Amino acid sequence: MLRNPIHLRLAKLDSWRHITFMACLCERMYPNYQLFCKQTSFLNPIRYRIILDLIWESLIIKDSKIDFDNQLEKLEEVIPVANDFDIYGVHPAIDACIALSEIIHSYLSGETLESAIEVSKISIRTIAMFEMTQTGKEMSDEELKELLTIEEEWDIQWEIYRLLAACEERDVALIKGLKSDLREVGISNIGIKVT
Repeated sequence: MLRNPIHLRLAKLDSWRHITFMACLCERMYPNYQLFCKQTSFLNPIRYRIILDLIWESLIIKDSKIDFDNQLEKLEEVIPVANDFDIYGVHPAIDACIALSEIIHSYLSGETLESAIEVSKISIRTIAMFEMTQTGKEMSDEELKELLTIEEEWDIQWEIYRLLAACEERDVALIKGLKSDLREVGISNIGIKVT
């Protein structure tokens, strides 16, 4: 699958930046899960939203106490099973959940770099699979790199990276701004907007 040069650069960032980066990408994947829930009456997407909000809270409030083992259990209960649904939307919804679980695992393990790279890959993979499903054909990495949607995702990931790399220390205003901006736009990595 496509490799983004940002993955090498992420190694230069510390853990709060990795978690912020992942939270931003999960914020962009949330509408995929939200639409899937709405289309299928699978569940209320609020559980995903609450867990993601707790992650933002952990970034904004210095000594917040969150039981991430408990949050992981709650997340596992709301991950759809692909074979139970015959609509394409289940796949981006599952990707959104896997990405969110990566953040939780990074909190539990203390290893954030590998998770940040994985969430970046998940977001790109979601777009690649969506594009191949839309066109009905397999595409090589070279063909995928030419797609506007892949370019846009890489641009967004780079922009988030640059903003985080430019901080000298944890910048709560920047974290709040990223959260607010991504929520306000409300468009997922595959162009889904749920109103």
